[in-house]
Amino acid sequence: MKTAILAILLFALMIFPHELGHFLAARLLGVRVNEFAFGMGPAIWKKQGRETLYSIRILPIGGYNALEGEDGDSEDDRAFCNKPWWARIIILVSGAAMNVLIAYLALTVMLGILGFASLQVQEVVPESPAAIAGMQPGDTIVAIDGQRTRDVDDVAEVIVRGKPMTVTVEREGKNQDLTVTPEKQDQGYKIGITWGRERSVLKSLGYGAIATKNLGGMMIDAFHQLFTGGVKADDVAGPVGMVSLVHQTESRGLTSFLMLLALISWNLAILNLLPFPALDGGRIVFVIIRQITGEKITDRQEAMVHAAGMILLLLLVVLVTWNDISRLLQ
Repeated sequence: MKTAILAILLFALMIFPHELGHFLAARLLGVRVNEFAFGMGPAIWKKQGRETLYSIRILPIGGYNALEGEDGDSEDDRAFCNKPWWARIIILVSGAAMNVLIAYLALTVMLGILGFASLQVQEVVPESPAAIAGMQPGDTIVAIDGQRTRDVDDVAEVIVRGKPMTVTVEREGKNQDLTVTPEKQDQGYKIGITWGRERSVLKSLGYGAIATKNLGGMMIDAFHQLFTGGVKADDVAGPVGMVSLVHQTESRGLTSFLMLLALISWNLAILNLLPFPALDGGRIVFVIIRQITGEKITDRQEAMVHAAGMILLLLLVVLVTWNDISRLLQ
């Protein structure tokens, strides 16, 4: 039961912000939204707004915005097809942008929970270089070789050189210089200390942005390997596979769930921007092509291409889901 609840929450945190991004951008740019739906299949709840029908559908694995004039001609001045090309691209990109925002928020909260290594020493290993030099738990490293330390990375950069260093520690409000010679071990040079932990909202916000950027780079590289053969298609997970991943992270706590949310949100953002028909990326390609070629491509022709793309996507979902179920039965 817990896995099911977390899986539904995961899908909701992936899909709802994505569709909300399209919806808000469309409203901001004056496009009429006929329906805003969360989920797929038959509606289990509907409410008619001033101009938009809001609905929740039975399967929480998708969602959509029915924009006026999105897939054909419309005489409405507020139709999607009658807006400038740049406005249409902003609306199409906004869904993926919201997924990246969700990834950032998930990583920021995760880092806020885990905290950061502080420059205060928590433990000193007996008979280690730090212990021999006189370092004590509670000391705060403020400088090395006369250079002020900003974070533990500054300390690590000097330790890996393996040379004697002058470590300035703050102890009971006073600074004291200690000479520490790193010791060579199997995993590199060490001085035998364990860092304390600190929690900082400002640091979480900053490091959350860095982690989001790095994770995005990793995901783009993974997609590249998928198309070049570096990653096997059998390694791709669909909705059933995601539920399995949720079950695996269930016992590991909130931080594991947040990491999974960030991974899948970035994955959804990149997937939606691929230049494939029916996806946001494919629609963006058509906006650009039609802006260049004028009326050589009609709304009907574009709609047919996207319909074919949707059929292929549905077949791909079926294939991936079959692979997910096959892996579970092994």
